[in-house]
Amino acid sequence: MEKLYDVIIAFAKACLPLAGAFNKKLKLGAQGRERTWDILDRKVKSSMPKIWVHAASLGEFEQVVPVLENLNREKYQVILTFFSPSGYENKKNTELADVVCYLPLDAVSNVNKFIDVVQPSLAIMVKYEFWPNYLKALREMNCTTILVSGVFRDKMSFNSWYGKWMTKSLESFDHFFLQNESSLTNLKKLGFTNASVSGDTRFDRASQLIERDNKVNLLDEFVNGKKCLVIGSSWPEDIFIMKNWLRENEKSRVYKIIIAPHEVNDQSIESLSKSLQYEVVKWSDLNENTPTAFTEKSTLVINTIGLLTKAYSYADFAYVGGAMGTKGLHNILEAATYGVPVIIGKNYEKFPEASKLEDLGGLFSVQNASEFESITNKLLEDDHFRDKTGMICGHWINSNTGATREIVTYLKSIDEKLILD
Repeated sequence: MEKLYDVIIAFAKACLPLAGAFNKKLKLGAQGRERTWDILDRKVKSSMPKIWVHAASLGEFEQVVPVLENLNREKYQVILTFFSPSGYENKKNTELADVVCYLPLDAVSNVNKFIDVVQPSLAIMVKYEFWPNYLKALREMNCTTILVSGVFRDKMSFNSWYGKWMTKSLESFDHFFLQNESSLTNLKKLGFTNASVSGDTRFDRASQLIERDNKVNLLDEFVNGKKCLVIGSSWPEDIFIMKNWLRENEKSRVYKIIIAPHEVNDQSIESLSKSLQYEVVKWSDLNENTPTAFTEKSTLVINTIGLLTKAYSYADFAYVGGAMGTKGLHNILEAATYGVPVIIGKNYEKFPEASKLEDLGGLFSVQNASEFESITNKLLEDDHFRDKTGMICGHWINSNTGATREIVTYLKSIDEKLILD
């Protein structure tokens, strides 16, 4: 199976540039990987030891941010790689790393070239990034390798006939920092005990959000003291189940709605506007000199990146998108940290944090428009119910912080110079 894997990766390496002609994201990834070697050649400093951090996409990046913030950039050069365009295109200019690029595909030739250029002293993988050839190379060079916010589920490839061979690649990890007890149990079944349940570093990241200044003057003017629903990282499937309720609210304009779509390109925003079938205010049309008449509108669409977490601070409750379809649930912690109830769609079985918060009573999963309207109306009309469920969310965030501290302590035990004083 290992040889078959190498053949498949080699085939993908050859075909992805061609596939990019038919898919925008594949095209971005193919073009980005073509630039990787140039980026590495120009920016990697041979005179400094390196820390290689790899995150698949934007969500995994958010999980490793608290760790990145603690790395000693004076002593070590940080090389940050992404697999997905959603990570690289949004964070290619992040100040948390010295070099940011796409990770070349896991072909042996790519791996040898990448490792030869980077020569990492420490490798940090996030959640479930298990590229066998890269991990094998790290093991052969005796590079300290850790997994942060790791997740191991029953249905992962390690437990299948076709993926069991990949279990050996896990020997490359010096320590697994896991999100939950079930991951620890599943990892032990694979024969590994060098692990601990540290929790999800996103809790640390989310808890930091309420400590900053979240005031946005234009949002103050728009909300203007009314109850507000923030719809974060929405997809068309999410908007579909709520569009009738939103249209009814537009007639009365009793409540304020802030929508931050996952995709903010002109085509997606136009499609959203057509779906709603009423006039909305777009963030890109506003500035400090905008007439206050915009506050009379019921719905504001944030068609820019980077404002959602501040918008959540204006919410009385939030809908977090991605789980009504198959795109994957987006970050519920960013909303919950502000002590507001959270609503999501129906497909969230791969997101244990959602199941946990639902069990506690701070999150509500809806299957259809009827269920969305029912819980939305209850949250808006019953202040006691809304406050109680919101308090559950805020307490849940506060009680689950500390994963970063455990990881930093481990890294200090390896080499105190890795971490900022």
